[in-house]
Amino acid sequence: MEQIIKRYINPDRDVWSSLCERRLSDDGIIENRVREIIAHVQQGGDSALLSLAAQIDGVELSALEVSAAERREAFRQVSPQLRDAIAKAARNITKFHMAQRFEPVRVETSPGVLCVQRAVPINRVGLYVPGGTAPLFSTVLMLAIPAKVAGCKEIILCTPTDKEGRVAPAVLFAAMVCGVERIYKVGGAQAVAAMAYGTETVPAVDKIFGPGNRYVTKAKEILSQRVAIDMPAGPSEVLVMADDKAVPAFVASDLLSQAEHGVDSQVVLLCSSENVADAVCAEVERQMAVLPRKSIAEGALSNSKVIVMPNADDRIAFVDMYAPEHLIISTDDPWGVSARITSAGSVFIGNFTPESAGDYASGTNHTLPTSGWARSHSGVNVDSFVRKITFQEASPKGLVELGDTIVTMARAEGLDAHANAVLERLKYLDEKNNTIWI
Repeated sequence: MEQIIKRYINPDRDVWSSLCERRLSDDGIIENRVREIIAHVQQGGDSALLSLAAQIDGVELSALEVSAAERREAFRQVSPQLRDAIAKAARNITKFHMAQRFEPVRVETSPGVLCVQRAVPINRVGLYVPGGTAPLFSTVLMLAIPAKVAGCKEIILCTPTDKEGRVAPAVLFAAMVCGVERIYKVGGAQAVAAMAYGTETVPAVDKIFGPGNRYVTKAKEILSQRVAIDMPAGPSEVLVMADDKAVPAFVASDLLSQAEHGVDSQVVLLCSSENVADAVCAEVERQMAVLPRKSIAEGALSNSKVIVMPNADDRIAFVDMYAPEHLIISTDDPWGVSARITSAGSVFIGNFTPESAGDYASGTNHTLPTSGWARSHSGVNVDSFVRKITFQEASPKGLVELGDTIVTMARAEGLDAHANAVLERLKYLDEKNNTIWI
């Protein structure tokens, strides 16, 4: 295992920044191709989407929108056990996100000056659900449920199909559970372009959500100048903090659960001693040997890191510098450690909280910032689907109370018209002998 994962023993702080760098491939070719796809969709609409499906995915589609008959057939194809699991996960996700609903703020900042803030849902949102090697039906729950809780009026979903032009049944069932009916058979960068510009069939949206491969990510980056996106994104990642209280088999399973996502996944073990590192690496070898996606996991691990830091304060400082998408704390006093962490997408506490709990059913959201963006971005939540609008009202008395302050500040900035907007009103009140505001 030591030949697969490179190990760093108590590295000096001056090399920490290099250890925090993500493995990024040159995407110049990808960017050029994505720009071609975007232009094709913008100009060709539905016909472009159909031709790209044939060209890129090798599928001949007769229609872009999923029909009611296809949704009914998908329901029959999903096992009762999986239906129950999806429904239970949906209940937990709904419960946690319902608790995030914003209460209006109403404050009288000065006598007669009222300020209000209200949350207003985004009108139309577009959700992208990846297909690829593993159709992520759980992503439907993670995006559609907070959109529904926020009160978005229109929710559309784009997802790729198989070679026969069928959307994964579990994706369609999850959409049914969430009440999403407008589903389109469009994948990749072309799906992002369709939701950004709109076509004859796919409506343009106000904000796009969802993970995807490098083509999807690049399309979102390019089109973020036209339409809002959820957050910057990169390959998925996990950092596990472990000391001698950790169970090596558990830590190894968490590292592998991330590594099997894709060869570009980022996996870091940050531990207190070489003994812990040895025990975990031995477990990784044992568990990986029987994984169906072993080759993918090996590819991810070959570019991953084991970092040994005996000092607990150093480990916490390193986590904040790395800002992982997923942080698992398998240490003594994990809640105490977590209280000192300021940069992470989602945190998993203790030996019995695998990352997969948050991926599926604990209730938290699994759409999270990667590539260090957790230093400045939150994961998807109800706030992601709303805009917060402020309102203010000054009574005549309130304007008199605040008038001198506004005029003084406006004149100091050389904006006389701003000052006059107040002075005209004060003059009006004076002419009425102050009877309006007294």
